[in-house]
Amino acid sequence: MRHKVAGKRLGRDMGHRNALRRNLINALFEHESIKTTDAKASAIRAEAEKLISIAKRALAHEDPMRGVHARRLLMARLNNKDVVAKVFSDLAPRYAERPGGYTRTYKMGMRNGDASKMVLLELVDREKA
Repeated sequence: MRHKVAGKRLGRDMGHRNALRRNLINALFEHESIKTTDAKASAIRAEAEKLISIAKRALAHEDPMRGVHARRLLMARLNNKDVVAKVFSDLAPRYAERPGGYTRTYKMGMRNGDASKMVLLELVDREKA
């Protein structure tokens, strides 16, 4: 029984699962829209929103050390300086007045190869290319 077991395993061992989650969140923040399976999108959605909230709180606070701490937290989770800089310079100010719900999913249908449910996971209020 899986009572009170948090997170999705996604059929991978721990290291592979952590790398997958990190890569998907980096791609989401970099491109602001990714096409992935429904299970993977639901597994990363909450963590991506929490990272934006950490950056938002750091920018709203007057203490500069809080900003340093938040950048280090994001760097530990994302391991990509460019993406962390984008979160603090673009995404956190964009969602400063928004109380939450920074992502949205669109159902795309089934994938041809294995009939997996595909979704488009994107950040809301983004500029269309």
